[in-house]
Amino acid sequence: MRIHKTPLLDSSTKLGKLALFFGVSVLCGVLAAGLLVPSVAVAAAGANTSVDIFDQLPSDLETNPMDEPSTIYSADGELIATFYAENRVPVTLDEVSQHMQDAIISIEDTRYYEHNGVDLQGIMRAAASNLAGGSLQGASTLTMQYVNNVLIDNGVEAGKSADELTISGTKNITDKLREAKLAIAVEREYSKEEILQGYLNIVLFSGQTYGVEAAAQTYFGIPATELNIAQSAMLAGMVQSPNYFNPVTNPEATKERRDTVLGAMLRNGKITQNEYDDAVASDLEIDLQPVHSGCVGAEFAAYFCNYVENLVMQSDAFGEDAAERAKLLVRGGLKIQTTLDSRLQEEAQEQIEEQVPVGDTSGAGSAMISVEPGTGKILAMAQNTNYTPEAGEGNTELNFNVDPGMGGTPYGFQPGSTVKPFTTVAWLEAGNALSDVVDASRTYYPGGYNWTASCLPDTAYFSEWDFKNALPGYARPMTVSEGLTSSVNSATAAQAAMLDLCEIRDVYNRLGVHRAVDGEPMVVNNPSFVIGGQEVSPLTMAAAFATFASGGEYCEPIALTEVTDSEGKSYEIPEPACEQVLEPGVAAAISKPLQDLVQEMPGKITPIGVPAAAKTGTTDLSEQTWTVGYTEGISTASWVGNWTSYSSLNYVPINGVVRDYVDGSTIAGAQWTEYMREVAPLYETGDFGEIPFSMR
Repeated sequence: MRIHKTPLLDSSTKLGKLALFFGVSVLCGVLAAGLLVPSVAVAAAGANTSVDIFDQLPSDLETNPMDEPSTIYSADGELIATFYAENRVPVTLDEVSQHMQDAIISIEDTRYYEHNGVDLQGIMRAAASNLAGGSLQGASTLTMQYVNNVLIDNGVEAGKSADELTISGTKNITDKLREAKLAIAVEREYSKEEILQGYLNIVLFSGQTYGVEAAAQTYFGIPATELNIAQSAMLAGMVQSPNYFNPVTNPEATKERRDTVLGAMLRNGKITQNEYDDAVASDLEIDLQPVHSGCVGAEFAAYFCNYVENLVMQSDAFGEDAAERAKLLVRGGLKIQTTLDSRLQEEAQEQIEEQVPVGDTSGAGSAMISVEPGTGKILAMAQNTNYTPEAGEGNTELNFNVDPGMGGTPYGFQPGSTVKPFTTVAWLEAGNALSDVVDASRTYYPGGYNWTASCLPDTAYFSEWDFKNALPGYARPMTVSEGLTSSVNSATAAQAAMLDLCEIRDVYNRLGVHRAVDGEPMVVNNPSFVIGGQEVSPLTMAAAFATFASGGEYCEPIALTEVTDSEGKSYEIPEPACEQVLEPGVAAAISKPLQDLVQEMPGKITPIGVPAAAKTGTTDLSEQTWTVGYTEGISTASWVGNWTSYSSLNYVPINGVVRDYVDGSTIAGAQWTEYMREVAPLYETGDFGEIPFSMR
């Protein structure tokens, strides 16, 4: 707001000058008497008269919008996290209990409704007390305090420190005169109720807690409208010295100050003697519910919170640079609506901790992420660690589910056999069928083998490729469908040997599968990429498999649905970006062997009661293990592995259980199965479409 000069304040008549001179002279006399600064400061003001000084001071109070916290919400309205530099929740005066209004006026400005912004009686009373050697008193009205807080807020906005701006000893006479003149201007422009409302919203109560609503919520867990007499008196008493009168760190002094406020309320007829007696006899009875800023203080889904924070910090829609975006996030009052489903998030977190608890002695990481086919909405993002920068078992800020550029681990994780369906997609698109028999007996390809790779120079040379199957007995002819269901490396290699490696990579690209480390496409320098030789993130895999569930439509993952600020301004966010990248028949055909895996595969993956398809993945020494699968309405990637070192999970006690072999179906498969069994009915659960006869 801007308070413009009024004719009364700009009057050049002798009467107006005399009135202003009298008020300012008294004020200056009080200042010189020792209220705020030594008398020598008067001389430092210069040779001008008080009236000249007063006339030269601005009478415009320019206010910036008050800092407001930004909040992140799930799709179903659950608060995820709050970001703030100043924890403040603006409210209207009718949302503040009358007890609180009475308390603040009784202790800070008894004559609030009688003066015009500067209380000359209060000034003279304070001066008399100080000259008589009594306790040092101030003469600032609530309006002057409001002005002071606005000036502080403007100063902080301009980059000054709050401590520097609030130390009273740094103010000179000109500063106090400016506050007085601006207070009079404010009173001319706004009603007493509007000023009181502004004051109660801007004033500091403690630490980073500003405004009565945030204070009521922090110390009592209630809205300001429900504050009772004793609670109101405590909060009103805190504003004099927020750091000292803190009920947590200094409860005795805070109670004494509260009782002083109660006495003032009694003297001013705001409470009865019985109400006073009851309130004084009560304890502080705080119910501390502090709001921690940022994802470290998230109510839940801290890693998803961090993902959203990265989206904001990397988007031009929220500022030209990182500094502007960070400022907007902690001061702009953004309301960030996301895609997260708190029901799925809660279940995902429960299931991964059931398998690998936070801080497990194994050091194994566990993560699970779900996206919605057909929209790309991220529905859940969980992992078995605490989101914190503090060192300790089970603590990390790294997000296992996403690429390093969005807060993930430096390189991502090798996906193992979960990428095999992409080669089979290329097989089907080349005019082949699931029932085709391939010679899967070969587990060695010599250097210089004539792989087809149309995107590489004719001189490209491939080194030897020597691999093995997970289990004996599978190096034999078999159908493509069996090879995919049983996850036979040699079957996928046999398909790749009859295809163009660059066309296989094209399938990866169309399904959004890229290298985690740099976001670039898979490198076709070794055919091992067809069985998971290059690192990816769980989010990438969940989104890719969602393409099969949606009938061939790939959607880029999204986390935001709407972002607005406190003034109703909307910010541009990415629209769902979906594209039909596979023929529906191909997607349906791929789902068949993956459904067979869920129905027939021994181990922890079992039918979940609705149509479901999945693929497991395990690296050579069980360093990384996966299950990625889907229903019609939810696609989920489940990962369990080592994230601090590239070492095996075999023979390691995980949640107290030692296993001689850990594969994708063991732990990652167990948590995927139990999670999907619980959440799948919350979304669509239909069949995956008709398989064309030519692809069967």
